[in-house]
Amino acid sequence: MSSQVTLGDTTIRMALRQAALRAARAPSVHNTQPWQFVLGGKTMEIYADRRRQLDVLDPRRRQLMVSCGCALLNARVSLAKAGLSTVVERFPDSTNPDLVARITVDEDHGERPDLYLARLDEYVEERRTNRRPFFEEGVPFDIVDLFADAARREGAEVFIIERPEHRLATAHLTHRADEIENADPAYRAELRAWTSDDPRREDGVLAFSVPHVEGTAEESEVPIRDFDTHGNGWLPGQSRSSLNQCMLLLGAYEDGPIAWVRGGEALERMLLEVTRAGYAASPLTQVIEVALTNNLLRLELGLAMHPHVLVRIGRAPTTTATRRRRLAEVITEAEPG
Repeated sequence: MSSQVTLGDTTIRMALRQAALRAARAPSVHNTQPWQFVLGGKTMEIYADRRRQLDVLDPRRRQLMVSCGCALLNARVSLAKAGLSTVVERFPDSTNPDLVARITVDEDHGERPDLYLARLDEYVEERRTNRRPFFEEGVPFDIVDLFADAARREGAEVFIIERPEHRLATAHLTHRADEIENADPAYRAELRAWTSDDPRREDGVLAFSVPHVEGTAEESEVPIRDFDTHGNGWLPGQSRSSLNQCMLLLGAYEDGPIAWVRGGEALERMLLEVTRAGYAASPLTQVIEVALTNNLLRLELGLAMHPHVLVRIGRAPTTTATRRRRLAEVITEAEPG
């Protein structure tokens, strides 16, 4: 006897597909989009795509997992907006480390929709990684606290870099990490592979979203990564990333895959709140990627936590949305039955 697909089942499947669409809009390291989404009758599974791992920059897969965590948060936001109760399992299968998360719609046992998450749904499409020069105006303390609280709601530890000596240490170590990475030919080759001036490309960092620079962006007090590997960056060369801008460091006391995924969820929740408040953000992760500067940053800032991502926040002109891979490449739907 064939099963009947009820209106409720259809509604759930549509909500899961929308959640996958939202998840695919998440930020990712170098816009690698290292994920696959598998939709079942009442489930959505998020898989890490190791083929898109940055072997030189991210040998431990930290940034890959942070990226998948961002996608997971977007899916949770979408399902909360749909008013569905869900059960979220992170790494539910110990035999398959690439299965990052499983979300099950369960009206009887699931967690009720989070209204604070639901209100962020409309900002998923608006969120951008913004590498344009930031305006001089600062971010008010109460707004900074709002952003930090958004990350803490997802279990992250947040360190607001505000003391002058901490700002100086962060700037110095970011420069040092930038120099170490750019001195590695393998790093530069990997960066070239994930940057392009071809507007038809559906992944990677494209020329229209990066500053036109030469060398290693030495004009900035806190250097943004030089993505202009082909010399065709469209944005102004002076990023004006300064010591006095708002910088938040997100991390956790643990330093493994679950902590990295949860860190990605915290990061994306914060970025959506940043977008909601009318601000811009961009990552400054070189200092975290290099083991030497990572350890020195913990020492200089007196951190007990492991840092996962450093973000600068401020006002900036709007920037163009990056392209995404075709949905057929990232979403698989099981047939109802």
